[in-house]
Amino acid sequence: MRKLVSFFHVSLDGYVAGLNGEMDWIKVDEEIFEHVGERVKESDTALYGRVTWQMMEGYWPTAGDEPNASKHDIEHSAWYKKAGKIVLSKSMQHEQVPNTVFIGEDVEDRVKALKQQAGTEILIFGSPSATHSLLQYDLIDEFWLFVNPILLGKGVPLFKNVTEKTQLTLASSKTFSNGVVCMHYKKA
Repeated sequence: MRKLVSFFHVSLDGYVAGLNGEMDWIKVDEEIFEHVGERVKESDTALYGRVTWQMMEGYWPTAGDEPNASKHDIEHSAWYKKAGKIVLSKSMQHEQVPNTVFIGEDVEDRVKALKQQAGTEILIFGSPSATHSLLQYDLIDEFWLFVNPILLGKGVPLFKNVTEKTQLTLASSKTFSNGVVCMHYKKA
């Protein structure tokens, strides 16, 4: 069975965005981009909520073609173009976009069915609303959390709709020179 992996930048106090969706507090640099690039190569599918997918779709298909594109932009753009995409969205469920599956109803059953299909893991990039929906069905198998050294005090929480205690095991961790710590947790 394919694993569903949540991939997030998070504040030390558990928020993935400010109250208005701001993410200007997230620390990224070449060291993190390199680590993420290696990690993403292991996956063939991305899952997004509608808002995050529209943001990604507006940037990544051509980001690597720009004259001043960074190594990260070139590599991630190439990966994005070939990766399968799953979008949780009630308003877009009847859309047809190549290499993209829209799910607006029967989320639990449809995502379970996708996890049964051939392929590698499915990465959830950001997408707090989609993550909250998947958490209520206990569908997320692993978490890759990039904990940023900041307290936001309020904002969009990472963990919402968790109804039962879930034991996790720390599979690995990495500390970056900018103070961000990546923690990889698996369900116990």
